[in-house]
Amino acid sequence: MQNIEAVAPLSSLPTTAWSLRSWPPLLWQAGERVHVRFQHLGTRVTLGMSPPGPAAGQTVWAASAADGEAGMAWDWVLIARGVVAMADPMSVITNVRLLGEEGEVLTAVESARFLNAFVRALPWQQEVQRALGERLN
Repeated sequence: MQNIEAVAPLSSLPTTAWSLRSWPPLLWQAGERVHVRFQHLGTRVTLGMSPPGPAAGQTVWAASAADGEAGMAWDWVLIARGVVAMADPMSVITNVRLLGEEGEVLTAVESARFLNAFVRALPWQQEVQRALGERLN
């Protein structure tokens, strides 16, 4: 299992979700213990249009690893007061490329299980709730 923690600020790389695609790729072996400290870089809140829909948005996290900086972002949606969930667990945006047992780069579908383990280990729901509170107050 991964050793994921949240920490203090990272370098000044662009922090929008889609900018992660421009970060240099990092190759990590899938299933191996990864000792990195992810930090929250930002959360965007989008309130539903008319008729009122649920609040939604994106959250961005990053970490400095031995071989470079890793970033992850995903969309979230407010399910009920105090409950947020990933909008699509198959759509984590990242510059991390996971390698299989033979050294092959895993497909997005093959990587999803590992990326979701990273997401589960982060306190992202608290950060989203904080952003929602700031936006709605």
